[in-house]
Amino acid sequence: MDKMFFIDQLDRKVEISGSPRRIVSLVPSQTELLIALGLEEHIVGVTKFCVHPDTIRKEKTIVGGTKNIKYDRIRALEPDIILCNKEENTKEIVENLAKEFPVHVSDIFTIADALELIQQYGELFDVQEQANSLVQDIEKEQQAFLDFVKDKPARRVVYFIWKDPWMAAANQTFINHLLKLNKFINVFEDEDRYPEKSKEEIQDLEKLDKILLSSEPFPFSEKHIEQVQQLHENAEVLLVDGEYFSWYGSRLLGAFTYFKTLH
Repeated sequence: MDKMFFIDQLDRKVEISGSPRRIVSLVPSQTELLIALGLEEHIVGVTKFCVHPDTIRKEKTIVGGTKNIKYDRIRALEPDIILCNKEENTKEIVENLAKEFPVHVSDIFTIADALELIQQYGELFDVQEQANSLVQDIEKEQQAFLDFVKDKPARRVVYFIWKDPWMAAANQTFINHLLKLNKFINVFEDEDRYPEKSKEEIQDLEKLDKILLSSEPFPFSEKHIEQVQQLHENAEVLLVDGEYFSWYGSRLLGAFTYFKTLH
């Protein structure tokens, strides 16, 4: 069978033989994307965090988490390709798997990156028509949201992903990109990735309009609203759906309708 070469989002060359038919996905949002592209029957392995659709973990082999995987289970599945992400999976996992299997790595900071990934999967798995349709639908939803938000006032916000220690989303994250799209000014935009913050630092924040508590990876819930409100009495504290802020595949289709509810 002829060898084919694809370039992933880290500019790595991925060599495969024909269109991959046995897929292991180590990224929850990318598992959901594969299903949206009509590739569910070709998925053979997923992580324990691949929760959409809720039946997927019962139907496919669970090969571990996103940071800790069972290499023996993956080998037993004889995958044609393994799908990873630079942030979700470790460099060690990618390098070890790449010694034995073709590995495609995504790297997502913007919606443009997400749409590029969808197009890459369209080419990689020979589902270009489905990929193009999904991209067009997401672009349409994005434009409608931009029209909706353009006259909304800018708001100063902080977006927390973790508690004890408190960790916020900052620059060089997909979350920060979507905050900007919402005309939310991230007070930690000048910092990198996911900085830790003390309670005192949170209390000292000035002119803060909203504190957003994500549903993942830390499961913030109603009981945390009052705790956070005590740290900053003047800000509106909201629970937000973390999947809409950090899942960059087909979940984007519903993200913009959800974002409207935050305004």
